[in-house]
Amino acid sequence: MVSTIVWGTGNIGRAAIRAVAAHPALELAAVVVHDPAKIGRDAGELGGLGRRLGVAATSDAGAALAAGPRAVVYAASGDIRPDEALADVVRAIRAGAVVVTPSLYALYDHRGAPPEVREPVLAAIAEGGGSLFVSGVDPGWGNDVLPLLVSGLATTVDAVRCQEIFDYSTYDQPDSVRYLVGMGQPMDYEPPMLAPTVPSMVWGGQVRLMARALGAELDEIREHVERLPLDATVTTASMGAFEAGTQGAARFEVQGVVGGVPRIVVEHVTRIHPSCAPGWPLPPSGAGAHRVIIEGLPRIEVTVEAVDEEGNRSAGGNATAVGRLVGAIDWLVAAGPGLYDALDVPLRPAAGRLGRRLP
Repeated sequence: MVSTIVWGTGNIGRAAIRAVAAHPALELAAVVVHDPAKIGRDAGELGGLGRRLGVAATSDAGAALAAGPRAVVYAASGDIRPDEALADVVRAIRAGAVVVTPSLYALYDHRGAPPEVREPVLAAIAEGGGSLFVSGVDPGWGNDVLPLLVSGLATTVDAVRCQEIFDYSTYDQPDSVRYLVGMGQPMDYEPPMLAPTVPSMVWGGQVRLMARALGAELDEIREHVERLPLDATVTTASMGAFEAGTQGAARFEVQGVVGGVPRIVVEHVTRIHPSCAPGWPLPPSGAGAHRVIIEGLPRIEVTVEAVDEEGNRSAGGNATAVGRLVGAIDWLVAAGPGLYDALDVPLRPAAGRLGRRLP
């Protein structure tokens, strides 16, 4: 069994606790938390299992790493604390652990990562013998392994488009929704996630990764952003009211341009209510979906809808992203020390998990 720490218990960490507990090759060794109110609480409670797992949460990351875990699922946010997240991950790698995380955007495609991000990781791998695999929660597989797999079914490929389409009214993360994405803010407010160069900083690595796999040379990476206001005030169950006239929908594209034409596109279409931006792409049902469109011969469209936590589709998207990361741990342990990306790490069948229930 691979002893595994889950570090962070927010939206991603909750799903990670469940995924580690369900995986037949992994053993949950510790849960690291920041909130003092969570210290001492059982991992099963924090993971939403409704029963105990016998692992009490701790705020002492040093002690958890000193116990010699073989793997760490780093689920703490890197959105507004990228330097701290990098330092945490480097610390875990230096302790000899396999680390999987969605928190370091720059390392989606580590070959193009800034030296100040990549070099500390490589130094920690050389010193401690750990490894790192970074994949997104948007979800990563929807912007790399799935579109690349589906592209192989086409005779010709003109363009690859990866879409995340979501209604955030069920998403219990107000800081990200209101301030990073800008929902409910005045239309003259510049959301950090939509500021110039930021979408490319976050998702450009996935565009470059797909281009590399497809043997395409990018001319450049472009951005396109649109925002629309709410026509009427709406109230959400988890985040309260969003006033009329404030931002109610945002849409952006990160475009990989080949031969002057956008050929590889990562697109996000987000709303705070279904009534906003009805002319933009919509999910087939419910609050959200992930879609891959291969323009070519034949034209191929694949839509994935995931549901978790009593019908929550936002949580379902998180859970599939976590499934990709946690499912890679035993492969990474066997592969040995290194800095890996989505083209290195296979998406494998759920061996040993068919019919298996959460503990």
